[in-house]
Amino acid sequence: MNALVFVDTNVFLYTVDERDLPKQARAREWVRWCWTEATGRISTQVLNEFYNNAITKFRRVMPVQQARAQVRNLRQWQPPHLDTYVIDGAWALQDRYALSYWDALIVSSAQQQGCGYLLSEDLQHQQRYETVQVLNPFLVHPGDLPASEDV
Repeated sequence: MNALVFVDTNVFLYTVDERDLPKQARAREWVRWCWTEATGRISTQVLNEFYNNAITKFRRVMPVQQARAQVRNLRQWQPPHLDTYVIDGAWALQDRYALSYWDALIVSSAQQQGCGYLLSEDLQHQQRYETVQVLNPFLVHPGDLPASEDV
């Protein structure tokens, strides 16, 4: 079995961004792999950020109703509700690593869900935040991940 992978908002946004087709293809590869392998994890923050960005930045390619349908589809990933553990964890990460609060919430949510990896272009590639390692999805392929027993 593969390690759990938390997918940041920017990866989902690239799946609909037609301005950079190579990144779109790689983002779609990652999302498809995370879904097929049942290793992908997200948070309600990711759903909300995706929706907001989709209807503001990508309205031409993703009208409101289509963005809402995409969010409904992503709910199948069963994101947990934001709770006090995620918030307290975010504050600790914010203090320890000088992360923005929003990035700290993403990392904390990944930690709370037991993810070994966080796919994000927004944080430094290969940076480790305790139990979670950041991977830039445009620098590595899904097949590059070791099996969970190797992690």
